[in-house]
Amino acid sequence: MKKVILTVFLVLALTVSAKAETMVSINGPKVNMRSGPGTSFSVLWELGDGFPLKIVGSKGDWYKVEDFEGDGGWIEKSLVHRDPHMIVKKQRINVRSGPGEGYRIVGKANYGVVFKTLKQKNGWVKVKHENGLAGWVTRSLLWGW
Repeated sequence: MKKVILTVFLVLALTVSAKAETMVSINGPKVNMRSGPGTSFSVLWELGDGFPLKIVGSKGDWYKVEDFEGDGGWIEKSLVHRDPHMIVKKQRINVRSGPGEGYRIVGKANYGVVFKTLKQKNGWVKVKHENGLAGWVTRSLLWGW
C-alpha cells in the first residue's frame, strides 16, 4: 500500500512540475512571435514583457508556443524566462485586497492585461502589475502560471 501511495504522489508531483515547465513568459518589451522557427519567417504579432505562453514543441533554439486564446507561433528561446505571469481572460475583472470576494476591490483590469504572479492560495492568485497595482484575483479569471 505504501508503494502505491508513494507512486501516486510521485506521478502527481511530476505532473505539477511538468505543467510549470511547459510555461514561459516573454522577457523584453517587444518580442516577435513568428510563423516558423527562425528570423526568416514572418512576424505574426509582437508580445510585451511578461506575456505568458505555453510551450507545445521546440526546434533548435526556438519554442513552438500557444497563447491564452489558443493562437500559436514560434519564439526564440533566449527571449523568454521562467518567471510566472498571468493574463486576464475575461472582459473586466476585480483586483481585491485579499484572497476572497469579501475583500475590498483595490482596482480593476481588462481583458489581455498581464500580471506577475506572486502567490497562489485556495483558488486565488496574488498578482502585481507593472504600474504598481497589486492584489488578489480569482484563478478562473486568469490564464498562465
